Amino acid sequence: MSADPGPETDPETDLWVPARSAWWVLIAGAIGLLSSITLTVEKIELLRNPSYVPSCNINPIVSCGSVMVTPQASLFGFPNPLLGIAGFTVVVVTGVLTVTKVPLPRWYWIGLAVGVLLGTVFVHWLIYQSLYRIGALCPYCMVVWAVTITLLVVVLSVLVRPVIGDRTAVRLLFLWRWSLVTFWFAAVFLLIMARFWNYWSTLLS
Repeated sequence: MSADPGPETDPETDLWVPARSAWWVLIAGAIGLLSSITLTVEKIELLRNPSYVPSCNINPIVSCGSVMVTPQASLFGFPNPLLGIAGFTVVVVTGVLTVTKVPLPRWYWIGLAVGVLLGTVFVHWLIYQSLYRIGALCPYCMVVWAVTITLLVVVLSVLVRPVIGDRTAVRLLFLWRWSLVTFWFAAVFLLIMARFWNYWSTLLS
């Protein structure tokens, strides 16, 4: 007797999503959406009142107000958080569907993976700009960086899981995926510490 494969899906078209992955898609999407909405509201307030101090202005380095007024914050001619609102809304809807065990076709997950991958590339561009061009860090932006990276890992895991087979390289990447994410977080943290060490050192003295 074969084991129950889980929810009823068409193995040729639909993908089964583990409960933990489904919940993380929903939670990460909600966190990213909330951060993007908050940034948009803060940007509107700043446009209405140039003297407005955003709630995420913590110190000279951790200051989203310093980031919001730069050209990089509106790369496509409108505030970047609007992209986040659109993208994370799709992610939240996907999370709701997967949590409620609604099967989604493989092509949908491929499209979502492409979208999250493009978002990840954009995030890395923003990281570089924040560290080496703007010289300031936006707290809400960093939240978006984190959830985007983890979303990419989860979405790719959903796609790769059914086709791992005997592919050794793919299996190793799958098994070590969260370790690689941990290394990524550590690398970004070290870059931040190194880039702004002159400021951090004054806090320790």
